[in-house]
Amino acid sequence: MLVKDIMSCGVRTVGPDTPLLEVSSMMCLYRLSGLPVVENGKLIGFVAEKDVLSRLFPTLSDFRDGMLGVDYTAMESQYKEVMHLKTADIMATRVVSVSPDMYALQAAAMMARHNFRRIPVASGDTLVGMLSLGDVHKALFHANVSGIGL
Repeated sequence: MLVKDIMSCGVRTVGPDTPLLEVSSMMCLYRLSGLPVVENGKLIGFVAEKDVLSRLFPTLSDFRDGMLGVDYTAMESQYKEVMHLKTADIMATRVVSVSPDMYALQAAAMMARHNFRRIPVASGDTLVGMLSLGDVHKALFHANVSGIGL
């Protein structure tokens, strides 16, 4: 079973200049943990919820100081400030992707190795779809278990 046989093709994307308020709205509205960043039809990055939230996390010096006096309430209120950033300010530019002609189980192994739940599918540097662990699991279930009567 190949990635192209089970990937999602109608992929929501954002551009590098998309405001994080719009990105975060899409993530919350459509229950997406990350979005591919595309410019001129080319995959140039990926922005994930962890990228947004990491702007609120304690710094290395906070950890070094034993986390004493860290005001998490104040950190949470900085979320509004983070929303003024652009996607390019926080996106990952070293994108891990899979090929549409890759075996689905091989792609799932890559996702597991990188601790991803979903991964962009690219042909060269052109985004052609997205693949999730759920897509792979569902396809394997239907190919091997569906219809045997549990």
